[in-house]
Amino acid sequence: MTERQILLVKKTWRLFQGINPTTTGDAFYSKLFADKPALRKMFPAGMNEQYRKLFDMLTAIVVRLDKLDQMSDEIEAMAKRHVKYGVKAAHYQYVGNALLWTLEKGLGSDWNHEVKGAWTVCYNLISEKMIKSAYA
Repeated sequence: MTERQILLVKKTWRLFQGINPTTTGDAFYSKLFADKPALRKMFPAGMNEQYRKLFDMLTAIVVRLDKLDQMSDEIEAMAKRHVKYGVKAAHYQYVGNALLWTLEKGLGSDWNHEVKGAWTVCYNLISEKMIKSAYA
């Protein structure tokens, strides 16, 4: 990622954090399950804890985005946990689509082509690392 892309992701994440995590989590998972209903069975009936985990994980990644090499072990461990939950490499595309959609809705007028590009590069970078770690 370029310095500009990292800056955009960090800046827009700070804005996005002003939204209630339950609201954003519900929007994200509603989009994910609408796009790929079969994924719903991989999650608990009550999703509030899952919403928090998603928000916390994204925050941890964004905060250290300019030092991702320091997160390699954490990203690998997360990827391996996801395999145990039944996550397949193909599922990452649905998650990425749901994430970008949720960010777009949450950021409103702060979402633009450049921000979308930065978040796309960010997500692709992390998901590729996770897929390599999980399915190597």
